[in-house]
Amino acid sequence: MSGRDWSIQEIARLAGTTSRTLRHYDDIGLLPPTRIASNGYRHYDENALVRLQRILLLRELGLGLPQIAEVLDRERAEASALETHLALLREEQNRLARQIASVESTIAALRGGEELMAENMFDGFDHTQYKEEVEERWGKKAYADSDRWWRGMTDAERAEWMQRAADLGRDWIATAESGVDAASDEAQALARRHVEWLTSIPGTPAATPGGDAKGYVLGLGEMYVADPRFGANYATSAGGTQGAEFVRDALRVYAEANL
Repeated sequence: MSGRDWSIQEIARLAGTTSRTLRHYDDIGLLPPTRIASNGYRHYDENALVRLQRILLLRELGLGLPQIAEVLDRERAEASALETHLALLREEQNRLARQIASVESTIAALRGGEELMAENMFDGFDHTQYKEEVEERWGKKAYADSDRWWRGMTDAERAEWMQRAADLGRDWIATAESGVDAASDEAQALARRHVEWLTSIPGTPAATPGGDAKGYVLGLGEMYVADPRFGANYATSAGGTQGAEFVRDALRVYAEANL
C-alpha cells in the first residue's frame, strides 16, 4: 500500500459518514487514526480505510459496535475477512432478487386473473439466479450438477430437504440452550449432521471432490455469527448471537478434526 493518508473530513465525505462518528470510533478504540497532524486533525492511511469499510459493512448487517469490535479482533486477515463480507453482500443481493421475483409473479397473477399461489408469493425461489455466481466460483459442472439435482426432486423431496434444514436449526437451539460444550458428543453429532446436510447440495465445496470443504464450513460458521439474518436461525432464548456462536464453535471443532 502507498504511504498516502486522508484527513478526517476527507474520509467522512468519501465514506458518507460524519467526522463526529469517526471521532467516536476513535474514542472507543474501534478506529484509531493513523496519525494526528500538528493542527490536531486526525489522518487515516489505507489500512484504516480498509478497517472502516469493514466496520460500515458490519453496521449495515445490523451488528452493534461491541460485536463489530469482536469480529475485527478475531479476523485479522483483511482480504480473507472481506471475502466473507462479499459473500454476505451477495446473499443479500440474492435475497432481494428473490423478493423482486415474488412480487413480479404476484403482479402478473393479479393482472392475468390467475389464482395466487402462496408458495410462489412467499418463497420466490429460483435457483437459476445463482447460475453466474456458481459457475464463476466452482465451474459450469458444479452448477449443472446442482441444477440437475434440484430439477430432479419432487415437491415432496424438496419439502423434505427443507424440513431437514428446519430440524437442524431446532436441534441446534435446543443443544445450545442445554449448556453443553461445543466440543461435546451432542454438539459434535449435530455438527456432523450439519456437514452431511451441506454435502447433500451438489456444487458446494462441501460436496465437490477436492473442494475446500473445511474452509467452506469454517466460513459458514463465521457467517452465522456475523450476519443476523443467518444467526436468527439459531437464536436462543438468551438472545444475541449466543446460539450462532455455539454453532460456529461446534462446526470449527468438527472441521478441524474431520475435514
